[in-house]
Amino acid sequence: MDYKFTSRSEKDTLELAQNIESEKFPNMVICLEGELGSGKTVFVKGFASALGIEENVTSPTFTLVKEYPNGELPLYHMDVYRLEGSCDTVGFDEYFNKGGVSIVEWSDLICDCLPEERLTIRFKIIDENTRVLVFEPSGKQYEDLCDSVL
Repeated sequence: MDYKFTSRSEKDTLELAQNIESEKFPNMVICLEGELGSGKTVFVKGFASALGIEENVTSPTFTLVKEYPNGELPLYHMDVYRLEGSCDTVGFDEYFNKGGVSIVEWSDLICDCLPEERLTIRFKIIDENTRVLVFEPSGKQYEDLCDSVL
């Protein structure tokens, strides 16, 4: 089952991410898909803030992974837009099983490297401020999360 959420501002996206964070669990994997400027990094900022991470969250486009260990759970923020070659060489599996939360931007580029159970969120730009977020939970924990939050 797919779930939808309409965000009419960055504030809406930040609040949604904070609500999802309230349902977090170790080894949670959130996959974000959508074109440039659709709100993926805004979502990560809201999630990180709710985790208690005070660092400025930016997209790790050139480093692939930024680690934020100082929240309630560690946050592993991945941006695979510029990934060249096999994702196996990066060691994503290690991050997915480190007991933290992994959020992957441009996850559709590494589908073969993602765990079966995950939450995929597709960001669709409607206009300058409006986004429709389509949620695709894979696994019971993620279905329960969507039922609780959306």
